[in-house]
Amino acid sequence: MTTMTETSARFREFKMPDVGEGLTEAEILKWFVQPGDTVTDGQVVCEVETAKAAVELPIPFDGVVHELRFPEGTTVDVGEVIIAVDVAPGSGDAPAEPEPVQKPVQEAVPEPEAEEAPKGRQPVLVGYGVAESSTKRRARKGAEVPGPAAAAVQAELNGRAPVAPAPSPVPEGRPLAKPPVRKLARDLGIDLATVTPTGEGGIITRDDVHAAATPATPEQPAPAVEEPAAAVSPAPAAVQGARETRIPVKGVRKAIAQAMVGSAFTAPHVTEFVTVDVTRTMKLVAELKEDKDMAGVRVNPLLIIAKALLVAIKRNPAVNAAWDEAAQEIVQKHYVNLGIAAATPRGLIVPNIKDAHEKTLPELAGALGELVSTAREGRTSPAAMAGGTVTITNVGVFGVDTGTPILNPGESAILAVGAIKLQPWVHKGKVKPRQVTTLALSFDHRLVDGELGSKVLADVAAILEQPKRLITWA
Repeated sequence: MTTMTETSARFREFKMPDVGEGLTEAEILKWFVQPGDTVTDGQVVCEVETAKAAVELPIPFDGVVHELRFPEGTTVDVGEVIIAVDVAPGSGDAPAEPEPVQKPVQEAVPEPEAEEAPKGRQPVLVGYGVAESSTKRRARKGAEVPGPAAAAVQAELNGRAPVAPAPSPVPEGRPLAKPPVRKLARDLGIDLATVTPTGEGGIITRDDVHAAATPATPEQPAPAVEEPAAAVSPAPAAVQGARETRIPVKGVRKAIAQAMVGSAFTAPHVTEFVTVDVTRTMKLVAELKEDKDMAGVRVNPLLIIAKALLVAIKRNPAVNAAWDEAAQEIVQKHYVNLGIAAATPRGLIVPNIKDAHEKTLPELAGALGELVSTAREGRTSPAAMAGGTVTITNVGVFGVDTGTPILNPGESAILAVGAIKLQPWVHKGKVKPRQVTTLALSFDHRLVDGELGSKVLADVAAILEQPKRLITWA
């Protein structure tokens, strides 16, 4: 889909692109430019939130911003024009009688032929690609249109009521900060221009924003994603005296709701449980932390559980499949893209480790660490969340014993891992304190019957009870 059209020799329009895989809409979180600002090819003009990720959009041509079609907070369909730019020479001078930009009428005027976007200019995912650039104001001649009149003209062009111009001048450049940090500042009501940066290269960090929000109290860092886990949504700020708070359902939360409803009412779920002694697994984790071959990577119980599931799938490959409703076929996958459900400030996301079945234990540990770090920073790309085959959700980090997880759409199984606790357990004929956890495996009963599901869960439990099976069964 092309993202820009040429309405005349002077004005060009930039459309909301499909920044994911088949996404239909996105919410405009923040405009980085205003009418009258000069923009250059590749400059980020706005930040949008899709159902999968926060994304910065660069504009693919030079010019002067003529009109912003939608305010911040608006959900816009893919293909809708979001900004008009004056690209003609001399467009920086304000005309006495501005020419209005006519929106195309579908039934009367045919859509102009699509102009192919410049190669290499793709929507930039958060944290990647186009560097921060300064936003410059074009020069205005004081003898021309007075301030209030100019505001009225612009409002008429935009189809909105005149708005009084802001009294404060526009800064020469905006502070350097990643989109998640900008959103945090916006949520806390902090002006980034007043924040002292401590990050490398003068970048404002999350800690800087929190320090600005609570200057007289010890710094309280934002809760991090310690380990991938089930979804946790941030609670909205309560209004004093209010008995109810209404939260618009959009973005990631809307996508979660739609996906979970679709999965729950499409795939017949079956969930099985097993409680297992993982004392030896915990000892193995402690030993691996001291192993020089594992230096530089994070070692935790989730690593061994992930490897155990991969071995169980290798022993029972029929569990790694998908249901093709249109073709009425079962699609057997000969690869494992291992999804890890992660709770982030933006909601639940399920990125996956591509070809996890081919990775050694150190490689798997490195991939898990990178996945968690990327999710925590809000940099997970839509591509990283596509193509999963099976998933692990770690509800144990919240102290929960177990749950009945819902399948990620298009996948055949999901393993929930409960809290690992010291409990009385019969070991070698005697009751002893042992490290114990409960596993729950949900699977699509169209693909996986009870016998196959039971074998997979039993294999995972057996490996966690006797980790040496990772060697003998692999």
